[in-house]
Amino acid sequence: MLKAGILGGGQLGRMLLQAAANYPVETYVMENDAECPAAHLCSHFVKGDIRNFDDVYNFGKGLDAITIEIESVNEDALEKLESEGVRVYPRPGTLRIIKDKILQKQFYASHEVPTAEFVVTQTKADLSSHLDLLPAVHKLAKGGYDGRGVQVVNNAEELELAFDAPGVLERKISLNTEVAQIVAVNDAGQTTLYPVVDMVFDPDLNLLDYQLSPADLTENILWKVEAIALKVVKELNSPGIFAVELFIDKEGDVYVNETAPRVHNSGHHTIEANYSSQFDMLWRIILQYPLGNTDPILPAAIVNLLGEDGHSGDAHYEGLDEVLRMDDVFVHIYGKKQTKPGRKMGHVTIINKDKRELVYKKNRIKQLLKVVTAGNNLPE
Repeated sequence: MLKAGILGGGQLGRMLLQAAANYPVETYVMENDAECPAAHLCSHFVKGDIRNFDDVYNFGKGLDAITIEIESVNEDALEKLESEGVRVYPRPGTLRIIKDKILQKQFYASHEVPTAEFVVTQTKADLSSHLDLLPAVHKLAKGGYDGRGVQVVNNAEELELAFDAPGVLERKISLNTEVAQIVAVNDAGQTTLYPVVDMVFDPDLNLLDYQLSPADLTENILWKVEAIALKVVKELNSPGIFAVELFIDKEGDVYVNETAPRVHNSGHHTIEANYSSQFDMLWRIILQYPLGNTDPILPAAIVNLLGEDGHSGDAHYEGLDEVLRMDDVFVHIYGKKQTKPGRKMGHVTIINKDKRELVYKKNRIKQLLKVVTAGNNLPE
């Protein structure tokens, strides 16, 4: 039986482990929190720091394969493990490029992948030399996730909002829509594409609010999206699952925003809506089985469950019973005991052949299902 490790024990690890139950794999998880969402579902839990060389190396050296559920892992340890015969998904060199937004943007530029015009900045003061790029988005090179580490700078008066650390300043796209394309790649370099999804963001939290799959795109734009995503993944030269997020501007031009080298929020609907989910697919890749069928069973929508404003403490799911009574609705609670404003606590997938019904139920669920603190009392 293959011994496979997951670095990180959050909701992505949890859903990976749920899919692993179908396969002959002995699972290991390393995380610094023994109460993390994935801890009770794996065969073996190891408490450790995924950013620490020794912890990662010692965790992986007895395994056949290892993967990640978050980019902030020690890639030096993964490189050593890879040199000693452990299969690593994604390859450490690929991870090194993606986890640093400076290197990631330079990678797109050097491989002629269309992306927003950008400059590298080392300090907040550097931005004053690039006022011609405004309005723009300032992104921290390292450490940003889930909307953190991203700051819109519309004009010179807002320069003070920028980060005083290495990053990239990129010109804002005249955005029409944002989409995601998930690509699966096996060790032989064979690829398969999931249907493109429309992503709709919460403008205040800069987090994915909901999404619709498949995306409603013209054939011409769909071809552009697929071709660009495939080029990105081909040039990254690594097996695994990749979620390529792309902007489509008002003229129909397509630009890569960023790439995640792992299972991704934009693919959660695939658990119910596609024949082979992104989680199933990653296990097929790790186990060196044939790639799965990515065709949709039905159109789908996802609603993210985020902690409500003003609520920090023991999580309570207000309206859960009503949502669970709905047809064609699948609730995923991530098992995080504590909620706080904007924290990802779960998601709901809706499937239906009628996209109007998807949107109706999405709106209904957003009204009904709230993640609040136990007792339902808003603080005064």
